[in-house]
Amino acid sequence: MILKGNDLKKIGYTEGKVLGLALTIIEKEYATLLPADQLALLQHVKDDPAGYVHHEKLSPLATEMLKPADATLALEPHGKPYKIYGAEAIEECAIQQMDIASRLPITVAGALMPDAHQGYGLPIGGVLATKNAVIPYGVGVDIGCRMCLTLYDLPVTMLEDDKEALKKMLVNNTMFGQATFKRPKDHAIFERDEFSDIAVVKGLKDKAWRQIGSSGGGNHFVEFGIVDIPSVADALGLQPGKYLALLSHSGSRGLGATLAGHYTKIAMDVCKLPQEAKHLAWLDLDTEAGQEYWLAMNLAGDYASACHHQIHERMAVGLRSNPLVMVENHHNFAWKEQDASGEEVIVHRKGATPAGKGVLGIIPGSMATPGFIVRGKGVSTSINSASHGAGRLMSRTKAKQTILPGHVNKVLKAAGVELIGSGLDEAPMAYKNIHEVMASQHELVDVLGTFMPKIVRMCGDERFKEVD
Repeated sequence: MILKGNDLKKIGYTEGKVLGLALTIIEKEYATLLPADQLALLQHVKDDPAGYVHHEKLSPLATEMLKPADATLALEPHGKPYKIYGAEAIEECAIQQMDIASRLPITVAGALMPDAHQGYGLPIGGVLATKNAVIPYGVGVDIGCRMCLTLYDLPVTMLEDDKEALKKMLVNNTMFGQATFKRPKDHAIFERDEFSDIAVVKGLKDKAWRQIGSSGGGNHFVEFGIVDIPSVADALGLQPGKYLALLSHSGSRGLGATLAGHYTKIAMDVCKLPQEAKHLAWLDLDTEAGQEYWLAMNLAGDYASACHHQIHERMAVGLRSNPLVMVENHHNFAWKEQDASGEEVIVHRKGATPAGKGVLGIIPGSMATPGFIVRGKGVSTSINSASHGAGRLMSRTKAKQTILPGHVNKVLKAAGVELIGSGLDEAPMAYKNIHEVMASQHELVDVLGTFMPKIVRMCGDERFKEVD
């Protein structure tokens, strides 16, 4: 039998670094003891930590126990330097958030992408490398939010000749927001041990089952369009030309959102930070909560991928065509990577695309502007990252208050885009100029091709497209 966190909680330990440290020391130093003897030893340390401060093996645990329970952790007086890409188009509040993140005692390095704007804790478009710690709000609420692009060997003339059939295909095979399929498709993801081993995850299995294959609200979409490959793309295995393609953008649905809230609360309980930094509370990966979050985060990321794959599988059936190639990437996630010195770091990309050397990714524009298939150059100052899109130019509230439906319809018509459903908060003019964003990060990625939306479905007011 191996001791678990619940065993220690029964003798008075509470969730946090102390509990995780106790489990680590027992496993490393006292694995040969019987579980009852291990518990008895940990009980002694808990009852008299001062008596173990100088103990050869238990000193770290005793020292941690004697620290003031609610001590606020101080930020570093000076933050780690970080590179800003496209600073002229980034709002000051996003830079201020990144300044605070750079002062965390766990921060190793940072970078700010040209699509950056204000978020909770880490700004959207913020990249942060930390030492042995993960920040739930550094990952984001929509864990594993990702892009997925499929190219088909079908004529792009279908977008006009078979427009109504393609629109019907989108309506029948995609669900957004609260809507779900009456008969969800099964998936191997539901056989994962996390759904039985982690209590909070176990309680979300039924909801995850209902939502599999669907997309969230907000800026999530599924759209048909044209991919243009201007020159031979060996990385894609494609010849130059135009291809019919399907692009989707969504995340881990209610599963990821609930996990983000649950573990953020735990992080804020055990990691007391000054008010301005409270949403940057982290979980030490040596603790049980940190390990749990890491497993749950990876499950949510894989679930998000499964949702996309089911969307694209449904479309492949309707199109009666197998995909030529698929490109996909997360942009709300944390990865274990190595820094320039070879040390392991935890890289948070909150609204940022992985752009390590040779890594493929998708950077979308808006519903009326192109997206880009990119290959990373592996630039260390960006922590091997690039933007995850154009980035918002105005808040959702401001967009709804100031953008006129008639103006949007004219822009869409000029771009040759058919919109099935959306809201004014997703109008093209609510976003930054994608061409300027790409110009600001030309040193970070090579562009292999472009994707131009032609038939777009999002979560929103169906009447929007009918207003002139």
